Amino acid sequence: MAAIRKKRLPRKEGIKIPAVEIEDVSYAVRGKLILDGINLRIPSGELTAIIGPNGGGKTTLLRLITGQIKPSSGTVRVLGMKPEYARHRVGYLPQRSHFETDFPINVFQTVLMGAYRKLESYTDRDRERTLKWLERVGMLEYSDRKLDDLSGGELQRVFLARALVREPELLLLDEPTSSVDPAFQASFYNIIDELRGDVTIIVVSHDIGTVAQHVDSIACLNHRIFVHGTVEEALGCLEDAYSCPVELIAHGIPHRVLERHREP
Repeated sequence: MAAIRKKRLPRKEGIKIPAVEIEDVSYAVRGKLILDGINLRIPSGELTAIIGPNGGGKTTLLRLITGQIKPSSGTVRVLGMKPEYARHRVGYLPQRSHFETDFPINVFQTVLMGAYRKLESYTDRDRERTLKWLERVGMLEYSDRKLDDLSGGELQRVFLARALVREPELLLLDEPTSSVDPAFQASFYNIIDELRGDVTIIVVSHDIGTVAQHVDSIACLNHRIFVHGTVEEALGCLEDAYSCPVELIAHGIPHRVLERHREP
């Protein structure tokens, strides 16, 4: 008897799986609610900013997306799957404070580590991509330098290359330009602009004035999401600071308005 071949269903053109889908997610630590009923959907290829005050849950949200932690309730899907299964397709640039710059490796080795796969050796392709991304971020000539010889802006370029060396489909950036000079900030976002469309990017920032010039959408987060929309929609909330706590963020004093949005 001839084998029965399963008919392959045609792909529907124009339909893409969202890069990130978060449904009714809450996260608590020792009874303290960090995230409360988060719903967020980020289309593939979009550049999204998440803004809000310190302690509002921004980094926690990124850690849920990377699968480092699990939600207390609700579901997180990354590239159509559970976060732990999508890790090899996600690049993550944590806050600078999370890195030990006195570790005895050079710039090239640091970026190459981003291509590491469990129980596998580095390949020639890994090394080629390491050189490619070092050149792309303007750090190729620093390949042999030690990390503690670099400035803050140079370090961020190196760590961005490390996040990109795996050529991810989703890139997460946590306060990537905090405590760096304006010249580096401009060059950093030039690199991000070059990536847009090819990579879905989520950037956490306090600086709405800068990110608004580069992103497709903004989500305002303080334990809950108060608005997620286009830049125009988010900035439109400036007319009603109570409905969206953007205005004071733009002026560097986010807590006063944001705290008014907390449940009693």
